[in-house]
This record gives sequence, structure tokens and C-alpha cells, in this order.
Amino acid sequence: MVSVESLAGLERRMQVSVPASRVRQQVDARLLKVSRTARIKGFRPGKAPIHVVRRHYGPQVEEEVVSDLIRETFAEAVQREKLAPAGGPRIEPVRGEPSGDLRYTAVFEVYPQFQLGGIEALRLVRPQAAVTESDVDAMIESLRQQRPNWVAAERGCQDGDRIAVDFEGRIDGELFDGGSGQGIEVVLGAGRLLRQFEDGVRGAAAGETREFDLHFPEDYQNRTLAGRTAQFRATVHRVERPELPEVDDAFCALFGVAEGGIDKLRTEVRENMERELAGAIRARLKAQVMDQLVAANPMDLPRSLVEAEVRELQAEMLRRAGSRDARQLPPREAFEAPARRRVALALILNELVRNAGIQSDTARVQARLAEIAAGYDDPEAARRQYLENEGAMRGLQMAVLEDQVVEHVIAAAQVSDQPATFKDIMNFGAGAASEG
Repeated sequence: MVSVESLAGLERRMQVSVPASRVRQQVDARLLKVSRTARIKGFRPGKAPIHVVRRHYGPQVEEEVVSDLIRETFAEAVQREKLAPAGGPRIEPVRGEPSGDLRYTAVFEVYPQFQLGGIEALRLVRPQAAVTESDVDAMIESLRQQRPNWVAAERGCQDGDRIAVDFEGRIDGELFDGGSGQGIEVVLGAGRLLRQFEDGVRGAAAGETREFDLHFPEDYQNRTLAGRTAQFRATVHRVERPELPEVDDAFCALFGVAEGGIDKLRTEVRENMERELAGAIRARLKAQVMDQLVAANPMDLPRSLVEAEVRELQAEMLRRAGSRDARQLPPREAFEAPARRRVALALILNELVRNAGIQSDTARVQARLAEIAAGYDDPEAARRQYLENEGAMRGLQMAVLEDQVVEHVIAAAQVSDQPATFKDIMNFGAGAASEG
């Protein structure tokens, strides 16, 4: 017997009753199996009478049977009631009825039922742009700035200079973990160090020592330092200013162009820019698709899925910070909205896949794998490693499937083209323009 009650939102309470005959049948069958190998004092292995086996193993076997029956009958019940649980059930206290029936209550959330909004109504704007000669010129100039020659500067350091610095930080007179370094090379103003640290050493010449206070931000990733003030002593050992290189064969060689000189470099730079531009246009279209799909399909979301996504986002942030200490997990509130969006998109995309009958394109998966492997020193070894990692391959297949779904939506939606430039789309050159 099964009865289902709707609680708040997507939560359901299901009461299940399992006949005593089914419980006894499974207990008896399992006891018989146990009796064939049971070692009980006074009897040869497997020769003890069933009533003796029941006395020795009955409670344990009954507990195992009840646990298995709950799993079996829960699966049977949700299938019969046409329910789609969004996570494992919370089993409320199991009790036996006077009749011998097993009765339990399972509380769980179900996936939301929703009518997918018509993708034909989506309105997308596709930027149209091409890489021009002036764009290539600007990129070559950017490459020069990325590979400067460093020349000793006989003056105090300023933004854009590379410095080598020793430092030591103390809180309440005590050194703290990560608060010291020797010969650390940084480009001043690049943001690698906290702004207050850069302010403290800015203007120092080679050989000069500075002392200053540094107040760690309240949201600093290392929670043991957040909001506290440290006293730093820093000595600048070297100050170098950048000097841009000439665009010659030696410069081209820095980017893997051994023959063909600047013409070959420009060709390769243009091809790379065109690939990046095409990817950026796809990304913009994809972002519009995702935003509009979420807006067109409001729904209740299973709390269990949202919470699991929040935890994953917190852990991801912790990994990026280089920590495994769960005590340093960032507050969950900041991840609630992105977690809800991720869950909603996953449900919508799954529905699109089901409705359109889209299947992961094996050829595209292999092409994407080859593209990823090409970025490694040993592409074949990287490819084999990927193929042997079930989780990595599943993630790759899902990424390709998601791209296929987006393409399906774009093909059905209303798309208008909008003229743009490489700089607009890639947000390239804004810093250089502001400096000029």
C-alpha cells in the first residue's frame, strides 16, 4: 500500500506498507542462505537446524532485510506513482505493525514539472566583426608589452617596474604563515600583491627598506588574517624598468616563428585572433540563450540540488584559493543565486535534450579531445589520460552536448546581426587607449 502527500514546494511525503508475507519470505530465504555456511558452536559448519540459525542470526538478518526492502519498495513506489525524486529520501522511523507488516514514511523532493517555453520566441543578437590590419598591429604591440626587456632603473620603483623584494610580516609581534618571502619578483601595479603592500614599497630604490602597516580586507580568502592588521618590513633589492623589444626575427622566435619573419608572425597572430573572435561571438550568443531560457522558464527548484550546487561552488572557490581546509569555506550566501541558476539551466537543458532527441556527437567529442590534447607537450599521452578518466570524459561529453543544445536553440530562435569590431567584442585595447 502506498499513499503520497504533497508538502511545501516540491517536497513529498510517501507512506509505504510492505505485507508481512513479503518480509517473512525474504527473512526466511536469507536465513536459509546463512545456514549453509553458518558456524555455530556444537554443530558442524552448515549443519545447524534452521531454528538455531534463526536464534543466532535472526535480528541481524531482519535488520538487513528491512533495509533492503525499504530500498526496493521505495523504487517500486515512485515508479508506480510516476514520481521523479530529485535526491535520496529521508526515511522517518520504521515501525512494525501488529499484523507483521512493515510500514515506513519517506520524505523527498521531486523534479519540477514544467512546460518548456517556446524557443522560437527567443530574440538573440549576433555581433558581426572581422579582424582588421589595425587590430593585428594592436595585437603585435600588446605582444611587445608582454615580452619587455628589463633594464636596471636608477630611481625609485613605479608602476610597471619589475622589482625583487624580501619581506616579513608580523601580527602582534609574531610571524604568521605566508607572511614572509625572499627575492620575490613582481611587476608593481599588476595586482599580484595587495594594494596596500604595493603602496608601501612604491618609490623605493634598490637597497631601500620600508616599514608599513597592512590591513587585510574583511573578505580576505585566508579567514585567519581577514580584518587584521600586520606590520611589514620590506627591502627592495632590484628595480627594473621595461624596454619594449624591436619587432625582428628574434622577437618572432619568441612566439615560435623560426622562419618567415614578421609576415609569418602576423599571419599566425591573425589566425589566432580570428579563432578567438569566433569563440567570443559564440560565447555571447550562448550567454543570451542561457539568460533567456532561464527567464522564459521560471520554476520551483529542489532545495537538495541547490544546496549540493552551493557546496560545489564553495569547494571550487576553496580549491582556486589553494586550500583544502573546510573551515575556510566562504559564506554560502554569495553562492545561492549562481547555484539556483546552474540547477535551473541543467533542468531546462535536459528537457531540451529530451524534447529534441539530441544525442552527444561522438565525432565532435573526439575533435574537442584532440583540441585539448594539442595544448600539452605530449598530446597523445594527454589524450590517453583523458580517455582513461571516466569523469573527465563524461564532463567533455556534457560540454559538447550543451554546445549542441545551444546550436539547436539558435537555429530555432529569432537572430539579428549587429555590426561590431574586434575591439568591442574582445574588449581589447581599452587599457592602451586610456594610457595614450
